[in-house]
Amino acid sequence: MAMTLSEIWVYPVKSLGGIRLTKALTEERGLQYDRRWMIIDEENVFITQRAHSKMALIDVALEEEGLKIYLRADPADFVLVPYKPVTALPVTVQVWDDTAEALTVSDEADTWLTRQLGMKLRLVVMPDSTQRKADPRYARHNENVSFADGFPYLVISQASLDDLNSRLAEPIEMRRFRPNFVINGTEAFAEDQWKHITIGDLRFEVVKPCARCVLTTINPETAEKGAEPLKTLASYRRNGNKILFGQNVTVQDFGELNIGDQVLVLE
Repeated sequence: MAMTLSEIWVYPVKSLGGIRLTKALTEERGLQYDRRWMIIDEENVFITQRAHSKMALIDVALEEEGLKIYLRADPADFVLVPYKPVTALPVTVQVWDDTAEALTVSDEADTWLTRQLGMKLRLVVMPDSTQRKADPRYARHNENVSFADGFPYLVISQASLDDLNSRLAEPIEMRRFRPNFVINGTEAFAEDQWKHITIGDLRFEVVKPCARCVLTTINPETAEKGAEPLKTLASYRRNGNKILFGQNVTVQDFGELNIGDQVLVLE
């Protein structure tokens, strides 16, 4: 069975809802639009679902004039965020152990997010001039990364999720793991062995396994937290103090990917 690209996902605002696409453009720091925006608190530190699970209930759409950020339960309650920032004030933000230069986006977006999440917040965007490097121990070509946790791309095989779901009392969706690419036609966890792959005509380097956190235990439909899937994954996907699921990837070629593109393992 041929391996194919079965799903493409972007997450324009870090830790808000993802968008499933039929095609996407690759860039050095991730797919176009992927995690270029981020929400920060009054200390200029990023926030995520890990501490603010209600973020799971806020979705994002790519509109012609900008990002539409809205409540899934009430789509009429939304804010439109222009792709080009309105306020554009420079701010140094913190993402994990990194600091990066960002720009504020709009007072309207800040007010909307503050109201929804009950704390004073700002939305920022990463300009092209910002240099935030992926971990040089693994990313071998000095790649930049967006506001993603550590690497530009995440790939998971559908068979890996199927294997996990066969062990769970209640199956879960792939979006718990927030991949960029889902691959069909593999054995479970085949991606653990990949080093270099092509998707369509574009080359990618598989650099390290992805260690999973409590964000995967948040139900994206309800924002409720549970023990799964980390409890079950820990029983057979633990490596030291890390629980591994999916592979972090960097890109070597820039261009368009489409659902159904063939995937080849080069090494």
